[in-house]
Amino acid sequence: MIQINNISKSFSGRSIVNNISFTFASGKVNMIIGESGSGKTTLLRCMVGLNEIDNGSVLFNQRDFFKLDLKGKKQIRKDIGMLFQGGALFDSKTVEENVMFPISMFTDLSESEKRDRANFCLQRVNLVNANKLYPSEISGGMKKRVAIARAIAVQPKYLFCDEPNSGLDPKTSIVIDNLIKEITEEYNITTIVITHDMNSVIEIGDQIMFIHNGANWWQGTKEEILVTDNKEVNDFVYATKFMKDLKSKF
Repeated sequence: MIQINNISKSFSGRSIVNNISFTFASGKVNMIIGESGSGKTTLLRCMVGLNEIDNGSVLFNQRDFFKLDLKGKKQIRKDIGMLFQGGALFDSKTVEENVMFPISMFTDLSESEKRDRANFCLQRVNLVNANKLYPSEISGGMKKRVAIARAIAVQPKYLFCDEPNSGLDPKTSIVIDNLIKEITEEYNITTIVITHDMNSVIEIGDQIMFIHNGANWWQGTKEEILVTDNKEVNDFVYATKFMKDLKSKF
């Protein structure tokens, strides 16, 4: 579980994140949604310690990240898996070497044990016979699956996903969504997904926070978001024809 309490962050006097509180549950896919520039990515960066916060607290299973010493922060970072928007694979490393990278960084396993763990994670995301290929030799969807394998390689307690379906076709997006959902439940991970994709929200979202102008404007379930009377949420949710058609069924 991750709790954020009254998180605020400003840059050059401009408020980006304003007094946000939320509890992200373990074993659930927790969605953060909102328009571009609403503060989603800044909030995520604050939560993983890439940005200092102006005030508030970030608690990982009751441990306040910003009050820990360097050793304590490093321990929490070892428990975090990151799935970046573009995958962020190392072009000069093979698929297998990419997945082995965090294992080498955070564990004392032997080379054969690291390789075994990498292979297990690749099999878990349904990638076989791709170990020796380079990122330039695989599709966008395969890159995202490699990135997921790398993110879970050190068995994280917390998984952060920044726009995991960005640049993917609808069919591949469903594959990635399902993988995130399955892995979250299978390993009881606290998963946080930043997305603009309402299909993902409806398919795999358990808890949803809608950010508007840097504030926690609305929160609830995927069932509740379809029937809320919150104007800003409705404008966002029903911006596409697909979602407008879905609304007509309620």
